Amino acid sequence: EPPHLGDGKNLQHSCWRGVQEEYREVVGLDRIADIMKTAIVSIEDYRFYEHGPIDIEGTVRAFARNLQAGGVSQGGSSITQQYVKQVLLNSAVTGKEKDKALEASYARKLTELRHAMAVEKKYTKDEILEKYLNIAYFGASAYGVQAAAKRFFGVPASRLTLAQAATLAGAVQDPNATDPNLGRKQRERLLKRRNVVLDRMAELGKITRGAAAKAKATKLGYKGTPLPGGCETSEYPYFCVYVRNEVLRNPDFGPTAKARIQRLNRGGLTIRTTINPRMQAAADRAIRKWVRPSDDAVAAEALIQPGTGAIKAMAASRRYGTDKGRNEISYNLVADAAHGGGIGFQAGSTFKTFTLLNALAKGMKVDDGLTAGAGYRAPGYSTFKNCGGENVGDPGHTVTNDEGSPGWKTLRTGTWASVNTFFMELEQRVGLCDTVKTAKSLGIHRSDGRPLQEYETFTLGINEMDPVTVANAYAAIAARGRYCAPMAITSIKDRDGKVAAYKPRCRQALDPEVADAAADVLSGVLTRGTMASVGGIGRDVAGKTGTTDDFASAWFAGFTPDLSGAVGIGDPRGSRDHKLSGVTIGGRYYGAVFGASIPGPIWKDTMLAALKGVEPTPFTPIDTARFGGCAQSCRSTPPVSDDIAMEDDGSDAPVGDDG
Repeated sequence: EPPHLGDGKNLQHSCWRGVQEEYREVVGLDRIADIMKTAIVSIEDYRFYEHGPIDIEGTVRAFARNLQAGGVSQGGSSITQQYVKQVLLNSAVTGKEKDKALEASYARKLTELRHAMAVEKKYTKDEILEKYLNIAYFGASAYGVQAAAKRFFGVPASRLTLAQAATLAGAVQDPNATDPNLGRKQRERLLKRRNVVLDRMAELGKITRGAAAKAKATKLGYKGTPLPGGCETSEYPYFCVYVRNEVLRNPDFGPTAKARIQRLNRGGLTIRTTINPRMQAAADRAIRKWVRPSDDAVAAEALIQPGTGAIKAMAASRRYGTDKGRNEISYNLVADAAHGGGIGFQAGSTFKTFTLLNALAKGMKVDDGLTAGAGYRAPGYSTFKNCGGENVGDPGHTVTNDEGSPGWKTLRTGTWASVNTFFMELEQRVGLCDTVKTAKSLGIHRSDGRPLQEYETFTLGINEMDPVTVANAYAAIAARGRYCAPMAITSIKDRDGKVAAYKPRCRQALDPEVADAAADVLSGVLTRGTMASVGGIGRDVAGKTGTTDDFASAWFAGFTPDLSGAVGIGDPRGSRDHKLSGVTIGGRYYGAVFGASIPGPIWKDTMLAALKGVEPTPFTPIDTARFGGCAQSCRSTPPVSDDIAMEDDGSDAPVGDDG
């Protein structure tokens, strides 16, 4: 028997019909109108239920005409042979294989007959007819009778009328010549072919002459219903794109990218995913509340389950697609380039968290501190070294505090107020390379796939990120240091019912007590720091705002033990030239957009709805014996001033590195 053709079955919770190249739906014979079965058998192989794998009468007739023509001019193929031909054609990968499946030669006919004999031994006539109707190409990019019925007439195959069934039965002979989507001449040919089918049905006594005449008097009725065709028509398009790229990158699905996309399109796969429709709806609503699809700036959000890496939602303010008139965007705003995304946006001060983690891992306590100046310059060119051992410190570049105030800061207060100069001094003390390694241990990588930029301003978030990567790194802190790779697929079932299950891929990236201490510090961001004006969500929560140099982009990443989320906003036209200052977003004017201006409120609204009804899980308390107080000389630290709540961070990246 020839190789199977997939049915294009779908991503659970997402409408996925292959990709753009084919539109196919598979249905059982009981979901196809009887008149359709009658029409196709009447015109293609009226003795189908009487003969074996080859129709002797038809073959002899075709053989005689072929002798007269001096070649293979008439096929005389049975429906079984036509099914085999379609399978061989659809399973062909190279152009040479496709040409071989279509060549007019006796060798090809003999190959078809050999396979047809195997098919007739294995399946009943009804099963063969079902397979044929689901594989046949009808034109207008519609494969299979269900897709054709919807494409041509806007109805399922079960509701086809006599005239409609005759039209589709007529189309399979030469679907390109009678493709109604191509123009008037093709529609005229299809109408004539339909009438031939009706006459043949009447001649065989399958319908009356009167019924045939009545059907012939009707118009063609072609509707050209738009094709589902791909992720742009999915209810969850960004998640759909992510899953598609997961499959295409996985060698388990084929040795080459071409083989993998063929299996995805035609492999009859049922893909079950991690998406949570309720959480997805929460993210969609929150983004729509704060950012409009027509805005120049775009917001994107990802939700990740701590402890598993399961992606629960992927949302963005722009529609996914290629229609520029509708301000659609043609890449995955929520993910990295490996999953259909773009270059991302600089993550800003969300990266200060990795320096905080590094400091805690090296023994600093939450009240240990240092004096942060109004500006920071590296003392020398060798002050900072990247992980390659190269000097990257630039004494000629001064980092300032756009919002935060200088003075004595502890790990707590420096984080709450997001003081740039404090974190530059802290990174100098605990080491740039170790800070980079901490970030990498939590899955941090550039959205565009290039190596991380390891400069002294790494802690200020000079690298371009995507929400999935940032949310997942913060999810590891929520899971007490247990990092799990982002996960979108839970199982894949093939056409034969074989199921491949996928489990979380996790490792302990951080000391659990270090993660607990970081969560304790970051919780103050929402009560006494840059997110205090937005506030919490009525359960244990922690996070960090991020605003880049000159307001190129803004972020908020936050987590509970139950759910982590990251929201980023920037201008896809190029945030270097299109800053988030003096802009109107969501119908509101902003002199400047901070992490707490739009990303923070989106995150809060999302989490309130996404976690509704979920029993709150508390953070594991900080080990005060290990991290409480201060190990170094303590200073009397005055209460954090109320104006910190009105401040936000402003990362000063080197010129040319802003998002």
